[in-house]
Amino acid sequence: MCPDDDDQLLFADESPSPAADAARQQAWKVIIADDEKEVHTVTEMVLSDYQFEGRTLMFLNTYSGEETRRLIEEHPDTAILLLDVVMESKDSGLEVVRYIRDHLENRFVRIILRTGQPGEAPENEVITKYDINDYKEKTELTSQKLFTTVTAALRAYRDIRVIEKSRRGLEQIIESSARLFELQSLKKFARGALTQLISILGLGETSVYFQVDGFTALQEGEEFVILAATGQFEPFIGRSVMAVVPDDIRSRISNAISKEHCQFDGSTFVGYFPTKNGSRNMLYISGWRDMTEMDKNLIRVFSTNLAIAFDNIHLNREIVETQKEVMFTLGEVVETRSHETANHVRRVAEMSFILARKAGLDEQEARLIYRASPMHDIGKVGIPDSILLKGGPLTSDEFEIMKTHVTIGYNILRNSKREILRTAAIIALQHHERWDGNGYVQGLEGEEIHIYGRITTLADIFDALSKRRVYKDPWPTERVVDYIRQERGLIFDPDLTDVFLDNIETFIAIRNRFRDK
Repeated sequence: MCPDDDDQLLFADESPSPAADAARQQAWKVIIADDEKEVHTVTEMVLSDYQFEGRTLMFLNTYSGEETRRLIEEHPDTAILLLDVVMESKDSGLEVVRYIRDHLENRFVRIILRTGQPGEAPENEVITKYDINDYKEKTELTSQKLFTTVTAALRAYRDIRVIEKSRRGLEQIIESSARLFELQSLKKFARGALTQLISILGLGETSVYFQVDGFTALQEGEEFVILAATGQFEPFIGRSVMAVVPDDIRSRISNAISKEHCQFDGSTFVGYFPTKNGSRNMLYISGWRDMTEMDKNLIRVFSTNLAIAFDNIHLNREIVETQKEVMFTLGEVVETRSHETANHVRRVAEMSFILARKAGLDEQEARLIYRASPMHDIGKVGIPDSILLKGGPLTSDEFEIMKTHVTIGYNILRNSKREILRTAAIIALQHHERWDGNGYVQGLEGEEIHIYGRITTLADIFDALSKRRVYKDPWPTERVVDYIRQERGLIFDPDLTDVFLDNIETFIAIRNRFRDK
């Protein structure tokens, strides 16, 4: 054999493999707390080949009560504590028990007291006063008795953890369902559903052996499109499911679709959720180590709520789309009557939404302004054609009549209990107020004007100046921008004006996208 080969043998990598590291992570943790080193040696020797449910033991050694308290704090997932009563003091072991149960509130670790001096801690007294799980004299712990004691303790620990995981899982489902039933966009809901299911299945797991791949998808036409994803599917958001998943996953998905119900297969779950309005939704997830019957039951419970939530989301979308269509149609009717284009209300809505988001409003409020702003001039239905359609400047009397359109619109909308119409009422009443207080009809000043009104005012005036009206020709973009800059702090909220001008290209693009016909 050549010298190089010898070198390779001498300097082989001795670091543990990922598989060995994962096995260590899964081993049952056992703390041996005893001031006699021989006890540690004998215990480990007797249990060296021990396995329970395919998992070995990992021993942690301490020699005093103080060390034991510190170690159990560092390893709260310890399954068994083999605890000597007498170490640095005659009751140090009992003090450890009190610390674990009362201070750390750890009710899971199985505590087995071992004593070589039973007179120092009589069994009946200790069992009654301290929350321990077994009491053994060291002389009676033969190899067989130690095997039996450890097995019984691990079985109890496993069952308690399963019960606790089930309790936490159901608690998580209740909490998750409350979040999922909140009104939200479908994409946000899809992300939430995926996150909540992962958190339910991952209870008590560690990242070493819990790497999750998954996605939620919505049917668009004949295809399912990924709305949210994690793991290997994260780069494929917005793409067709069948175009990006491997053949084995495609087969599972096709099977679930053809049978029209959720399916478990090894370590994977395919959720299929048809809604009452005919749309279909899907959730795929895989990667947890062992799917137990309890995991499946948690998924079934969660999936029932998920199916209802999908139905509610789609129903809410239908309501929102209906509201949007009605609001835009009414706004367009007013604009058409005043010989202005229907696209004005669409441009104002789009600009108001973008401005609201850029100004820091959350998406829900911005969407509310988007749906309500088309009604800003609804009061013009009460203005005579002779004034509304006049091709030249209004007289002072005519202008006073024109100003009443804000109160007419407000009175039309103000008695509604619907949030969108109440928002529209505010916008209708306040979209001609000025930051300096010289607007109409209330003469509000600064932040007395509702943010909804301030946003719509800026979007409305920008668009109105840019387009032809019966009484004026369109202004060039440069002139409109200069006017808005000049009226900062006069007509317009200064902060909103800055946001608007900083993003002027975005608003010009909206104006160009919804051109007049």
